[in-house]
Amino acid sequence: MRHGGRILADALAARGVDRVFSVPGESFLAALDGLYDLGIQNVVCRHEGGAAMMAEAQGKMTGRPGICFVTRGPGATNASAGVHVAMQDSTPMILFVGQIARSDRDREAFQEVDYRQMFGGLAKWAAEIDDTGRIPEYVARAWDLAMSGRPGPVVLALPEDMLSAQSDAPDLDPGPAPVAGVSAAQVDAVTAALAAAERPLVVPGGSVWTQDDAGNLARFAERWGLPVAVPFRRQHLFDNRLPNYVGDLGVGMNPKLGEALQASDCVLSLGSRLGDTLTNGYDLMNPKAQGRRIVHVHPDPDEIGHLWRADPGIAACPRAMLAALADAPAPARRRDDWTAGLRATYEAWQQPKETPGQVRMERVIGWLSDNLPDDAVITNGAGNFASFIHRYFRFKQVGTQLAPTSGSMGYGLPAAVAAKIQHPDRTVVCVAGDGDIQMTLNELSTGAQNRAAVIVIVANNGRYGTIRMHQEKHYPGRVSGTNLYNPDFAALARAYGGHGEVVTDDADFPAAFQRAADAGTLAIVELKLDPEALTTGATLSETRAAAEAAQRGKAAAPAAAAAPGDADPTEPPQPPEPTPAARGFLGRVFKGRGKG
Repeated sequence: MRHGGRILADALAARGVDRVFSVPGESFLAALDGLYDLGIQNVVCRHEGGAAMMAEAQGKMTGRPGICFVTRGPGATNASAGVHVAMQDSTPMILFVGQIARSDRDREAFQEVDYRQMFGGLAKWAAEIDDTGRIPEYVARAWDLAMSGRPGPVVLALPEDMLSAQSDAPDLDPGPAPVAGVSAAQVDAVTAALAAAERPLVVPGGSVWTQDDAGNLARFAERWGLPVAVPFRRQHLFDNRLPNYVGDLGVGMNPKLGEALQASDCVLSLGSRLGDTLTNGYDLMNPKAQGRRIVHVHPDPDEIGHLWRADPGIAACPRAMLAALADAPAPARRRDDWTAGLRATYEAWQQPKETPGQVRMERVIGWLSDNLPDDAVITNGAGNFASFIHRYFRFKQVGTQLAPTSGSMGYGLPAAVAAKIQHPDRTVVCVAGDGDIQMTLNELSTGAQNRAAVIVIVANNGRYGTIRMHQEKHYPGRVSGTNLYNPDFAALARAYGGHGEVVTDDADFPAAFQRAADAGTLAIVELKLDPEALTTGATLSETRAAAEAAQRGKAAAPAAAAAPGDADPTEPPQPPEPTPAARGFLGRVFKGRGKG
């Protein structure tokens, strides 16, 4: 006979779990006791949102469900931020939530929540375990479901009396992994579509990816002469130094790459959903009139046809497809000119555009890209500061980028702590904005407690930069709610027993970073940025001036009545031909070389 907490811990240990992230609560004391029995490391966090984000980062790093335990009510609502990241980022994760005793249900007992209802639209599956003897069954199903098809989060609620009750339930061994494979006909369908295309584009995606997969993609792209463009915050899936890498499709993308997506006549998606960030809000590609052939390989059959009409659509593991494509015969006609033109636009986009001030983010990120080890892990949350990473950092290996495709603020620091615990011998750098990091700043304590020597670079411009950018674009000069009062971040690092210093001139950054690395503790290097430095492409004043000019022009323009016979504005756009911008781009790419 074992109590439910021990049965649960045994089920996790059988699946190779040796670390969980939690904020403890009295609702799952038996589970804590079970973890203690088995010596499973319990990384105790300071906030449930941070704990869930650490578990999500663990799922990204390992390809297996990251495990998080939180208590009922406020604990669960706090943790929901991490569940949302896992869902939108397609990351395997299991959240265990303490629950009130079964006898008190439906009385609005202390911290009572219906977790099936709460997480029903936020996770792949949300359930409550009513019977101690069924714990092995529920854990087995949760584990397999979190990893199957499109990976994602599962939530299991644990009534406290169910956990503390005794049972002689037998363990359930982990099931064998599904056999991943693709047929010759499926491979032929993909290669035939690519061979017929003039302007193909390969887009890899998904959270479960290995260095072997990246190697297969490199062999395939090189053999066929194909350009590879990665989705938002998936830049680590393909070595950015290779000539077939042409940039990232996402927030703040290279406009020339956006034109290329518009001009493409065949997109091969290998695990990507081709969502709104990749298509600039469906402006570059629209499901209503997609205007190109899309070859969609995705592990979840429900994603085939969800947004795009695939030709062909293949419900299969994209990693297995890549392995097959890497060995596929070379085509009779390559697309080297198309790829070289796109690579040239990427190289041009990499040339720094100088921002105002003595500390310039483009120089800081460029230095990190040139000097960090190839296996260094870079983490970030959300904010305009991250666009400098997207534009100027070249990722070299799989697993070196931990960033939320969901755009969640506060993710970078918890992810960095989880990464340093997982990879203590690797350099782990969190790049954060001053507003971004204050969402989860208390996880510095978790890092200190676990001796996680992360290096945090805080880009301090005294505001929520992304919101200020949009504010200036739509309501120029009318500032409300975007300015920040910040602590002394460097002093805060020292208060936690770490290293902290402030950089006011980017010439001093390399030495400051080296001192932070040599400290062997958690460290913060605070960058004092000029408030004018708003984005990689425009200052605050330039953004405001452009918006004011647009408003003046709009006010001066006479109202034009729609002429009879004009197109119905409710009719979806039809983009069978490339836009003028895209046609101009194609002319530059193919100038003097034809379309071969």
